[in-house]
Formats: sequence, C-alpha cells, structure tokens
Amino acid sequence: MTPNTEIASSWALATVGDPSDPIACLEAGGKLYRLAPSLSRVGGAPVDSVVALFDDWAATLPMLEKAAAAVDETDLVPETTRLAPILYPGKVLCAGANYYAHLAEMGMTNLAKEAQRLFFFFKPARNAVVGEGETVAMPLDTQAMDWEIELAAVIGKSARAVSVEDALSHVAAYSIALDISARDLNQAPDTFYKLDWVAGKAQDTSCPMGPRLIPASAVSDPQALALKLWVNDELKQDDTTGDMIFSIAEQISIASRIMTLDPGDVILTGTPAGVGAPKKTFLSVGDRIDAEIAGIGHLSVVVQAPRGA
Repeated sequence: MTPNTEIASSWALATVGDPSDPIACLEAGGKLYRLAPSLSRVGGAPVDSVVALFDDWAATLPMLEKAAAAVDETDLVPETTRLAPILYPGKVLCAGANYYAHLAEMGMTNLAKEAQRLFFFFKPARNAVVGEGETVAMPLDTQAMDWEIELAAVIGKSARAVSVEDALSHVAAYSIALDISARDLNQAPDTFYKLDWVAGKAQDTSCPMGPRLIPASAVSDPQALALKLWVNDELKQDDTTGDMIFSIAEQISIASRIMTLDPGDVILTGTPAGVGAPKKTFLSVGDRIDAEIAGIGHLSVVVQAPRGA
C-alpha cells in the first residue's frame, strides 16, 4: 500500500505552555491562536481546553472549521513548548502486538491474522501522558527501556458494540504517541500470569503525545500513513499503518464490545517493527526520540533520569 504523504487539513488543535497553566490552541496557517476567543468569534462556546471539545464533537467540528477561517491576530500565541494536545484523555487504551513485521521481529512464527487475538492494555492518562521536550523519565528499576511509535486515535462519539463499518465515524482526531515500555518489568516468567502489563507499560511519563491533533475528517485513509522513529538520529522504525493486523476500525469495534469508549478516550493502535527488544538495544538517560507520522507532524522527547530514585 502506498502511504499518504499529505493530509488535507487547514487546522489542528494543540496545547502549549506550562503544564500548570496550559493554553488550548487552534492551529491555522502555521500559527497558534487561543482556542476560546477563536470559537467565541464565530458564535461557538468559549471552550478553554481541548478535551472539552469532544463532549459534542458533531457540533464542535463545524465551529472549529469556521473559527479556523476567521482567526484574528489578537489571539496569537507565541510558539512555545507543546504539551500533549489533549490534557487529559479519559482512557488510554493500547493495542498490543498489532503489526505483522513487529510480530515477526518478536519471534512469532505463525503470522496469519486468524492465529492472532487483539488485546489491549491501559496507561494511566494523567500520569503517563506528556508532551514534547525533556519530559520522559526512565522508569525506576528497569534496564530495558524501549520505544514504540503509534498512531493515536481520539474518540469523539460514544461507542458501545459498534460495527467495523461504523467504527471510524466515532473517531474525532489523530495524533502521534509513543508507547514507552520497560521490557524487563513486563516479564514475569516465574509466575502463573507470565506478563505484568502494569509494571511494563503503565509507568509515569510513558505516553508522550503530540505535537497536535489532526481532525479525522482530513484523513482520507488512516491505514495508509507513514510512520518513522529515530533514536539519536538513527532511524529505527519505518513502516506504514497498512501493516496493522487489525485495522483501526476493527480495534474500535472489538474494544467497544469490552467497554464503552467515551468521547476524549484515546486508542494507541500498535507499533511497527524496529523496537529495541529483539536486538537488546535499549534507551539511556539523555537519548532523544524523534517520531513522525506523515501529515500529523513531529514529536521529539529526551529521556531523563528516574523520578523518585
């Protein structure tokens, strides 16, 4: 499948500034504008957080489109540190082992879709979700901190037991996310449960997101997006979302049979091949991770020393 190189969006959503005083922004024409006054100018509710927009996305979307066409220089926000665009998701639900080439590099031999079962794990939204910069702390007690780039889908309409055919209508926006993992803490070979998904995946700062949210209406085919990740300028992951085993629509349909997906929830949709585990090459303090998804942008974070050591 040939990946998309362009996403036809004239606007996006972002959150910038200090984590203690975040500024919700409408991004248009390469500039950032305060969200609340931009919406007020076109008759919309003066929402001052990005997450609040998803409570009624059907009504919000046309107002955002109007606001993007009527931005005013008085609402300009200087480009500054980008926080995670959505502070904070309701749930962060992550699809595990969902790319064919990634399964292969992790040692699976039967790669047939019929042999796979889609599974999910959680990340704690308020503790795990961070933005760009020196934001990712090495987990305590790990010697195997790993990287994974993922396309993140934000839910904009409540979903419960939805069909595959209808599933994408429940997606409001897309972003870039990193699933930072502690591979050694994920393993529990001497126990009956074998894997510890909380210790391995739910660490503080383990879910960088950004730099923006692109409306789903601008993405013609979310299964044809190029993803790339570098560690210290060395290309590690380079694939497209077309290599997913279970499509985004299938993921939403399956997840919605387990639980209700609420507006403002985020689904991380799996990672392609190129992670560190197969080669036992892991992250160290000071390493820089750069992640890019075509049409969405570039997310860069730097690994910091463990917190609370």
